[in-house]
This record gives sequence, C-alpha cells and structure tokens, in this order.
Amino acid sequence: MPFSPTPLQQWVEESARLTQPDRIVWLRGGPQEYESLLAGMVQDGSLQALNPEYYPRCYLHRSAPNDVARTEEVTFICTPDREDAGPTNNWMAPQEAKEKLHPLYRGCMKGRTMYVIPYLMGPADSPFSQAGCEITDSAYVAASMHLMTKVGDLALRHIEASGTYVGGLHSLGDLDPERRYLMHFPDECLIWSFGSGYGGNALLGKKAHALRIASATAREQGWMAEHMLILGLDRPGRETIYMAGAFPSACGKTNLAMLNFPEFEEKGYRVRTVGDDIAWLRVGRDGRLRAVNPEAGFFGVAPGTNWETNDVAMATIQHDTLFTNVAVTPDGLPWWEGMDDTPPDDLRDWQGNPWSGENSAAHPNSRFTAPITNCPALSPRYDDPEFRVRFARLVTHYWRNAAFLGEDQLLRDAAILNGIPGVLIHGRYDVSSPLETAWRLSQRWATSRLHVLDDAGHGGGNTFLGLTVDALNRFAAR
Repeated sequence: MPFSPTPLQQWVEESARLTQPDRIVWLRGGPQEYESLLAGMVQDGSLQALNPEYYPRCYLHRSAPNDVARTEEVTFICTPDREDAGPTNNWMAPQEAKEKLHPLYRGCMKGRTMYVIPYLMGPADSPFSQAGCEITDSAYVAASMHLMTKVGDLALRHIEASGTYVGGLHSLGDLDPERRYLMHFPDECLIWSFGSGYGGNALLGKKAHALRIASATAREQGWMAEHMLILGLDRPGRETIYMAGAFPSACGKTNLAMLNFPEFEEKGYRVRTVGDDIAWLRVGRDGRLRAVNPEAGFFGVAPGTNWETNDVAMATIQHDTLFTNVAVTPDGLPWWEGMDDTPPDDLRDWQGNPWSGENSAAHPNSRFTAPITNCPALSPRYDDPEFRVRFARLVTHYWRNAAFLGEDQLLRDAAILNGIPGVLIHGRYDVSSPLETAWRLSQRWATSRLHVLDDAGHGGGNTFLGLTVDALNRFAAR
C-alpha cells in the first residue's frame, strides 16, 4: 500500500480476515495497471480481445446468464428509521442486513485475489469530490472501475486529506440469485454487495455510491445527488449554457447528452457532453444552481445505439472500451440489435453460442463501458474543479407538475428484470428515478425562499424535470 490512511487500512484488514483471499492487490492507477488487468482476464478466458484493426484495445466480457441487470428487488437502504430510506426504496434494518450477509462473506474469497480500489468521484481538485474504496474479487470490476472513476494514488491522497471515504465490499460469491444482495448503510458510508458481477450491482462507485450514499450525505450537507444528465449548449457569439434532465435508466439520457443535431450546428449551435447519468447539485453563494458530473466514464446501453441514433456514442466506443453481453462476429467485431438492419452471418450470441436467429443475439441490457475522454463532443469543462457548471431553468417551475412529470417517466415496462425485456413490472421504481428526484427537490427547496437564477440573473423556479430535445430550441433562442 503506497499510503496508509489508518481507518482505511484497518477496514481493509478486517475485510480480508472475513473474506480470506489468497492475496491482496492495492490498485495504484495508470494505464499499465489497467492493461495488466486486461491481459490477466484474456489469459484466463474471462475477457475476449476484439478486432484490433477496427476496435483497438476493446474487449468483450460475458456475465453469467442469471446475472444480467440491476437487482432492485434485493437492493436495500439500511437505516435505523425506515422513513430515511425514501419513498421508493426497499428498506432493511442495519443489524438485520449485516446478520444476513456476514455469513455469506465468511471465506468467500478463498482461492481468489482481493483487489483494493481507492477511487475518486468528481474533479481531482474540487472540494466537492468524494473518495471511495471498493474491495472486490472481480478483475472485471477492477478494470471497469479504472474506466468509470479516478483510481489509485489520487484517491488515497484525497482520503488522507479529508479523512473520509465510502467503503464498498463486493464479492461475486457463487452468483446464486438466491444469495444476491446489495445493501447500503448511509450512516456508516458503507456498501455491501454480494452475488453479482453485473455493472450496477458490482461497480459500487456508480449507483451505490454516487446516487444512494451520496443522496444521504447530500441531505445532511445541503446539496443533492441525482439521476440526471448534464449538457452544455454552445451558442454563436454568446456564452455556453448548461442544462440537466432527469430520466430513468434506458430512457435516452446518453442520446440526449451526446446529441449531434446538424440543423443546430449549421446555425452555430453545438451540444457539449458533460455527463450522461449522474449529477451532483449545489446552490452557489450567488444563488445559482451549480452541478458536476462525478463519473469519469460511460456505462451505456448498447442495443439501439448506432450511427444514426447516436453517432457520438459510436465514435466514443470505437477504442478503449469494454463491452458486456453483446454478440460478436467471426472477425471479432461487436454487434447488437439496432446497430444495423441486417445481422451479420455466423454471429456468436451474448452467451458465446452460435446464434440461431430466434432470440436476441446481444442481451437487451448489454452494455459498453468507456472512459469519458473518448467522447468527441466532451465539454472542455466536464472536469471543472471550480464547480461552476450552471443549470438553466427549463420546463417545470411548480412542484406539483414536477412530481407529475417525474412519476410519468417511471421506468416500469422498459425495465429488464432477470433477462426478460418488455415485461410490465407493477410497482417497480427505478432507484433515484425522477419521482424520487421530485420528492427530494420538494423536500429540499420547494418551501425555500432561495431562487435559482438563469444566465441573465433573473429569478425563477428552483429547477426542472423532463428535459426534451424540443427544449433546446428554447435555449438556443435565449
């Protein structure tokens, strides 16, 4: 270990005594470490290198067939008071959760390597960034965290300076769905995940830290962590303005954040990507709402992504990308439904079998993981350490309407649960969905005298939900 923040060191040692790995590897960050992780997985067969001519430094990972999506039904917020879990989340008492998972963790890493991953969420020099440390027995998770966060010594220095971090203990376990849990302990800044290697369940810096734990921290400190995209709009001869929108998963956040609209660009307007999934919001001393994207990468849905629906995303994933559960052609090219009109011959499906043409070749929830710096439309302020990205007012100015819009966008029938797409799941709410966002916004600012100001300094509603492409015309005209 290069640095030794004592509480962190003690927690790692306690976790090692519980899980009993054969060896412990502290990640330091950097391209050589990342490449070493990839090489090890290629050697053991858990990763397949794709065609280096067309997809340089890109790889395919296949998850277990029963481990293909977030498992909201076994995701819990563990607080002493049930009401603190929020209106749409599952709740479990902290002691009950630990008693349930502690026996599962005991000895679960025997014969495996424990990777200790210090990571930073947010700009390197920003006082609003947060550090975390994920412990995992998955090399795939370790490599993916390299893409989605800032891994290594930078995070350790932040932990030493701040004295705080979010701890995440993750193990693949035996991938038995009956022994799969994702527990959040906001009062302890702690996450326990067991039994899944899929992104949202295993990459604990993403939903678990940046949304669920961060939401609790934000409530204590007077800011917000929300399921929102952030984009900038360049305007000819005028200042770039920034906006955000709340959408559930798989409802178009990435496409909108990367929008390439030729009719706009002909007039001198251009969309700049800041983030496609999560926003941390604060009100500045000047009364304007500020935001930052805490993530360093994209974890996007592959099916339906093509050069017409999102050419920026396609350009982003042409190199240095991890693909999960997509199909692959005989010459090593990734493929998924919606990439083009005609499936290539002799495809291997997402489980590695010859594709019969009867079911989906790529899993409906197949993903790409790519560093944000791959994005050709990336805003030059995406990593602004001064936290000066501004939100403009849009669409919704009244809380009753905001709650309605949020509820109207609930991700129910589009959710993919247990590998079955298109099934209506009554009462299933996306964690940190627009409804939850509307509720937190109303709790935080609806009755406040504070008004968020637009670029011209005019007062208005506190924020907005329900960003649409049509709204870009409103911004362009301002």
